Amino acid sequence: MTSFEDLPIRDDLRGLKPYGAPQAHVRVELNVNENTHPVPPQVVMDIMGRIHTALGNINRYPDREFTNLRVALAEYLGHGLSAENIWAANGSNEVIQQLLQAFGGPGRSVLAFPPTYSMHSIIASGTGTTWIPAQRDADFEISPATAVTAIKENKPDIVFFCTPNNPTGTPVSLETIAAAYDATDGIVFVDEAYAEFAPEGEPTALTLLAGRPRLVVSRTMSKAFAFAGARLGYLAGDPAVADALRLVRLPYHLSALTQAAAEGALAHTPAMLAMVEDIRQQRDRLVTELAVLGYTPYPSSANFVLFGGVRDPQEVFEKLLAQGIIIRDIDMPNHLRVTAGTEAETTEFLNALAALDGSINGAL
Repeated sequence: MTSFEDLPIRDDLRGLKPYGAPQAHVRVELNVNENTHPVPPQVVMDIMGRIHTALGNINRYPDREFTNLRVALAEYLGHGLSAENIWAANGSNEVIQQLLQAFGGPGRSVLAFPPTYSMHSIIASGTGTTWIPAQRDADFEISPATAVTAIKENKPDIVFFCTPNNPTGTPVSLETIAAAYDATDGIVFVDEAYAEFAPEGEPTALTLLAGRPRLVVSRTMSKAFAFAGARLGYLAGDPAVADALRLVRLPYHLSALTQAAAEGALAHTPAMLAMVEDIRQQRDRLVTELAVLGYTPYPSSANFVLFGGVRDPQEVFEKLLAQGIIIRDIDMPNHLRVTAGTEAETTEFLNALAALDGSINGAL
């Protein structure tokens, strides 16, 4: 049977593996950091009405500039942003891909700080951009000095930060982001996919945008907005960044149905975000109770918790899966990651974990 390795694929893609999060649909799904709370029924009804209206003109191409959506996203973000500062695509992954198509590519490099979101390096490979991993400080932190040293040593064209970081939940300070910006002439990209789950008052890189035209901050509607299936990611930055991305985007890349659905969700922002506090509570509960069970959970500003002290992560994963509970084995020795679900889902996970044979889990 032919594999893609037998085809004349690009040399730099040989030996690579595609993104591979398990897609097992089981009773308790806590593996890909989705919002496990459903969209409120009244919001569903409004979105359905908007999609019905959009279907009336589905024979026509959608608004190529998704004007109304950009206005709505700018109003949601605030911080003095306008539609001209906003760009959107089919999930934040496509936003990142377009960013690397415009500012990365063959002969250019992106510096990042693993462990971090696995798609960052995959998108870099797909666009022919050299991936340069740099070391983090203790407890997965990145100090300004650490960031600046890595930039000066590697001279990247793009610098990636993920805050709160996936899979660790660790925030990156504004001081680190600002120092990195001052240390490079390239693009500084800040992935804030989980920003809405951060503790109240935790600062956002959106506050750094003014006067920094090479700084870009991305968000997604997949997480806090419980809109993962709609595929809507976006960024905020200087209007010139959006102009650059127009050079590489496919025409009409956001369908009329996607635009209508996202506009409907944003029109009900308070209802869509009403579950965020509950998710924070379950996340903090996971940190507390995992420690009681003998594990080493890391503080998290996201909707998930990374925990160490697992003797056999793969076997724990399999034992839980056999009970209809799926979490994430992220290929970090002795570590697993779990999404904060509803109270019932979190309880079921913790009870199942506590009941496992101590020979495969527990404190090392």
